[in-house]
Amino acid sequence: MTLTNEAIAVLKDVSTATITTILLKKGLRNIWLRGAMPLKPGQPRLVGPAFTLRFVPAREDLATPASWGSPISTRAAIEAMPEGCLVVADAMGVTDAGIFGDILCARMAKRNVAGLITDGVLRDVAGVTRTGLPVWSRGFAAPPSVAGVTFVGWQETIGCGGVAVIPGDVIVADDDGAVVIPKALLDDVLAEGPEQERMEAWIVEEVENGASLPGLYPMNAETKARYDASK
Repeated sequence: MTLTNEAIAVLKDVSTATITTILLKKGLRNIWLRGAMPLKPGQPRLVGPAFTLRFVPAREDLATPASWGSPISTRAAIEAMPEGCLVVADAMGVTDAGIFGDILCARMAKRNVAGLITDGVLRDVAGVTRTGLPVWSRGFAAPPSVAGVTFVGWQETIGCGGVAVIPGDVIVADDDGAVVIPKALLDDVLAEGPEQERMEAWIVEEVENGASLPGLYPMNAETKARYDASK
């Protein structure tokens, strides 16, 4: 299914926690990008198609400041990013070299990129924050990217945070991190996500009213009947 504006609106009301539960029932356990956590709490939940970037270990003849002007560079990749995409960067979990700084993040924000997600780190934290670009990462480090990694390409299958990400996969990111929805399972998440959120909100209300958990979470037949009646 195509990621329409309507689908994005639905997913913005479905948490990453709910998505992981739905996909677990479909047999997918490895969809949460390890280490990619929000730069600051309370960033809006983001939904978008994955635009992938790939880094490999630094090699001295390739990872140089001169490489920033290469046709295969992070600068060139940014100019290829479509509006509304979520950039997913495979930095191999490297935490001592920032793959992006304030200038590159400012350009992404100017191009209306929805956000940046990486299992690595960024640099220029104050400047990145001022750009307004939502970021999920392992944190920040002062050294530039070429001190630890080499950029090698974009829009190819990557591994980010131990998860396979294919260009065009649907990404949802919130305070619990970022998850991948394979395109083939998007229909299922759209169909089941809102109902799962409604059901869990009802369960929370029951708990706040003093209900005990056995038979409530998960629901037994009697509780399910009460829930169905409440709808």
